[in-house]
Amino acid sequence: MSEPTLQHTKLDGVVDYKDALDQLCKLATHELYLFEKNYDGLGYNSEARYETLRHFLLANPNNRLYVLAHDVHYLSTQCARMTMLLRQFGHGMHIYQTPKHLQHLTEPFAVADDSHFVRRFHFDDPRGIFAQHDPEQARALKSRYLEMWANSHPAATGTTLGL
Repeated sequence: MSEPTLQHTKLDGVVDYKDALDQLCKLATHELYLFEKNYDGLGYNSEARYETLRHFLLANPNNRLYVLAHDVHYLSTQCARMTMLLRQFGHGMHIYQTPKHLQHLTEPFAVADDSHFVRRFHFDDPRGIFAQHDPEQARALKSRYLEMWANSHPAATGTTLGL
């Protein structure tokens, strides 16, 4: 049995980026780490992405979805499908907000299972890269993510009371 082949795909626009995020979410089998400015306009309220993330969380009770944002307003008030996921899978899904001292970070990225990732060069630039079977760079991005996560705080809950 041969090793999976490293594959990097150049992303040239928002459509490419959203498609890459869809593919990345489908590749995740254990952990999925997402970092964006606010998630608005990136397909997180679409039925297809909702079903993919729901299937991921249902596949194994140990699967984890970590969502990190500079601004969670869109996720908590206008993204009903992510709220439904959080309500149903609060044990396996968490939404955190970065503190002010980290909001200078402007490169969004997502990592699946220490092996695959999608990243853009800047929040305002839809160009980026989708990498499959690249554990070295995926682990480096995950490490960066975990540092950001450790300095961030819970920002959205599955209930209106926050319980």
